[in-house]
Amino acid sequence: MITNFFIPELNNHDVQELWFQQDSATCHTARATIDLLKDTFGDRLISRFRPVNWPPRSCDLTPLDYFLGGYVKSLVYADKPQTLDHLEDNIRRVIADIRPQILEKVIENWTSRLDYIRSSRGSRMPEIIFKM
Repeated sequence: MITNFFIPELNNHDVQELWFQQDSATCHTARATIDLLKDTFGDRLISRFRPVNWPPRSCDLTPLDYFLGGYVKSLVYADKPQTLDHLEDNIRRVIADIRPQILEKVIENWTSRLDYIRSSRGSRMPEIIFKM
């Protein structure tokens, strides 16, 4: 996926200011995987035991991804779908109903928490830039 989709897709974007955060799953931190990511992101790679080590249970750098997973799941399973078609319909409905205002509020709340964390950690925390 990294070789065939992700990196080619990045060629359509300026990645010079982009950071990449990797979770700590063993298969995601394999040397071959990290080497591919380091070739693209250099020292802007946040991963376990890598250029920037992001401590476990720290604030997630991707609040929309972190938020959406739980939010969508809670709504998709609210009526306990019994069939695959019902589940797929719920997923489509929930995704279609997400309004930009919800996502803006998530980013606003996250930014205020991030400012607090930055002030308590000082310069040890990287400046994260979202461009995509």
